[in-house]
Amino acid sequence: MIRQTSVLTVLLSVCSWYSLGAQESSIVESEVTSVNELVFTEGPAYHRDGSVFYTDIQNNRILRLAPGAAVADTFLNPSGRANGLMFDAHGFLIACQGNEKGGLGGRRLVRIDPISKKQTVIVDNYEGNRFNSLNDLCIDKAGRIYFTDPYYSPDRSMLELKVEGVYRVNSDGTGLVRILDNKTVSRPNGISITQDEKTLYVVDNNPTVPQRKLWAFALDDAGLATGKPRELHDFGAGRGGDGMCMDSVGNLYVTAGANRKYPLQNLDNTAGVYVFSPAGKLLEVIKVPEDMITNCCFGGSDMKTLYITAGKTLWQVRTKVAGYALWPKAE
Repeated sequence: MIRQTSVLTVLLSVCSWYSLGAQESSIVESEVTSVNELVFTEGPAYHRDGSVFYTDIQNNRILRLAPGAAVADTFLNPSGRANGLMFDAHGFLIACQGNEKGGLGGRRLVRIDPISKKQTVIVDNYEGNRFNSLNDLCIDKAGRIYFTDPYYSPDRSMLELKVEGVYRVNSDGTGLVRILDNKTVSRPNGISITQDEKTLYVVDNNPTVPQRKLWAFALDDAGLATGKPRELHDFGAGRGGDGMCMDSVGNLYVTAGANRKYPLQNLDNTAGVYVFSPAGKLLEVIKVPEDMITNCCFGGSDMKTLYITAGKTLWQVRTKVAGYALWPKAE
């Protein structure tokens, strides 16, 4: 049985931040608290109606936590082993379907109608080769979708290496282009685009090399990466970055770190949300007391609630700066 714990019964609260300066300079204004517990949470996405959608990869589900609800309901099962989620400007849920164990993964990018739950395949292959395991995405103002397709298996065939990378595709599935290959980003994971659409941030998390870096790529007018990448941060020998989102002033919120030892990494990076300035300065670490921390998104009526997926739990923390929203507020 999957345990789902009411937020009213959760007594755990923790110090939410690790200060890199004076306490009054903290980005958050509350403690990190538990919202809902499942098995393995990922890919939070905030809907304009106040709901939070997120994935339960192990159980092949997408969950929806309605406004004011204490327990999340199953929105979609099976989900194609969905991972990263994001709502587009029209209110459709865009999902990266993975390819984890059991062959249950859709290995494709899909658009889901939140009312009918109908799925429309946007793209499922590159030059005739199926994708590996789509991980995360971001969307620009024109509706073009940028997504990552890493391959995290030790058995790495040439076919899988052919499609590993970062892609951009139009919302109707046309114009698919690989903008970064695995020679540039070894294992592309989290991804985000700036409001002016001139910079694309990509997490490179390859535990076997190892390479655990946060990169910034300049984008030209056509939305293609140009010039040399800029290294914002190297997570070193500790667990590197996973998912990320941005606030309205351009700061980047990257989930990273671990609180217990895992293979091929040490405990240098505590589990939390690492907040970086656009220049790459580490401003703060919002501590989260659970492994594995996977992703985050902004939500709430004022966009000042940061939702965080970590381990079996959906967490939330109030921030002083609003998050960046692609879509307008509901009237």
